[in-house]
Amino acid sequence: MKSSSQNLASRLRFRHLQLIIEIKRSGSLRAAAQKLNLTQPALSKALAEIESAFGFPLFTRTARGLTPTAQGDVALRGSVLLLQELAHVHSEAAAGSSAQLQMRIGAPPFVAQGFLPGVVAQLSQRNPPVQVQLLEERVPMLMDMLTQGMVDALITSYPLERPPQGAMPLQYEKLFDSAFAVIAAPGHPLANGRTVNWQRLGEEPWIMPSKSSMARRLIEESFMREGVPPPVPLVESTSPVTNLRLVAAGVGLSATPADLARQAQASGQVKLLRVSPKMQSGPVALIYRSGVDNPRVDMLRAILKLK
Repeated sequence: MKSSSQNLASRLRFRHLQLIIEIKRSGSLRAAAQKLNLTQPALSKALAEIESAFGFPLFTRTARGLTPTAQGDVALRGSVLLLQELAHVHSEAAAGSSAQLQMRIGAPPFVAQGFLPGVVAQLSQRNPPVQVQLLEERVPMLMDMLTQGMVDALITSYPLERPPQGAMPLQYEKLFDSAFAVIAAPGHPLANGRTVNWQRLGEEPWIMPSKSSMARRLIEESFMREGVPPPVPLVESTSPVTNLRLVAAGVGLSATPADLARQAQASGQVKLLRVSPKMQSGPVALIYRSGVDNPRVDMLRAILKLK
């Protein structure tokens, strides 16, 4: 006798997954049928067959259209992952012998520019070399990409908000703590080597990372711990390199990853300020979908010495 998973696999096709994804996106059979160039009765029949294969309803029918059930949400999330993985397998196969694997890694800019080059170098030195697709985005967008199967793993700061219960289960493995430094232009009055407190820093114009970033949270927490309201940024930018250059141009103060700040100070672009108390460090982790056997993640974990 076939198991339930074998029975489902024998009755479902990838086309069925595309159908239910479009039904959710469109919100009604009529709109989905138009998008898919099908008649509404044909799509309704196909949906009935799909739900019969799963053994439970995927959508709730209302006067306003179709809404995924709790079980339907799980099935839809898995459908998106399967289609993304199919596209990735096709891309790998099309590459032929030019690459053994194609690894998709997501990271915020400060990790991509500071920590990842060494990781990518190890991947490129394998035989055959691994082809890496690196996506630099803000953490919330990276989390969406991971849960939708658009990337294999993230190397990122912890998101400010974890995914809600019932969402795709994720595995977090801490890699290191990232230190941050407050920087100013070389000619700035505070760049004289004296210790400066957060009250005085709050009187200066600031170039801030995006609101969703770990660096922004650490900056604001540093002010609030000292009873100082965080300043409203004069400029808000997602790129640590851009923020550093704005500081060098005399636009204001900022805080960047300490390694990047030290390199810029060595080249004379900026000065690291002696701040008391210092900014706290923020954790960076490898994050990937749990319960999914992914050889690309296994390889990445081995390089990061997590296995």
